[in-house]
Formats: sequence, structure tokens, C-alpha cells
Amino acid sequence: MEELTPYAVSIADAVKIVGLGRTSLYAAIAAGKLKTRKSGRRTLVETAALRQFLEELPESVTQNAA
Repeated sequence: MEELTPYAVSIADAVKIVGLGRTSLYAAIAAGKLKTRKSGRRTLVETAALRQFLEELPESVTQNAA
């Protein structure tokens, strides 16, 4: 059977997916950097919005120690 990719996830699942803390995600939501949807009291984050949020974060530049 084919596994379905979720269209949206809860905040708890979004935290696991992106590897950031709950507070960081809520700060991104409050700043308008991460869009959410509401269903009653439940907050959902579209997986496409998570992907876009991560792509807009600055890239990490590592320097080789010589």
C-alpha cells in the first residue's frame, strides 16, 4: 500500500520535522515567516510552508580549520 504524504502537520510534528524548538516555531509564526491554518483550536502547518520556511533560512557557512 502506498504511504501518503501529509498536506499539513501539527505544531508538535512540525517541531520534529524541522528540528527546531516549539518556541522558535511560534516566533516564526508570530513574525509572519511561517504560515499556519486553524481548524477549531488546532493549529496546522502545511508541509509546503515548512519547506519554504527552511529554504528561506540563511545557509550555514563552515570554515575548514587548517
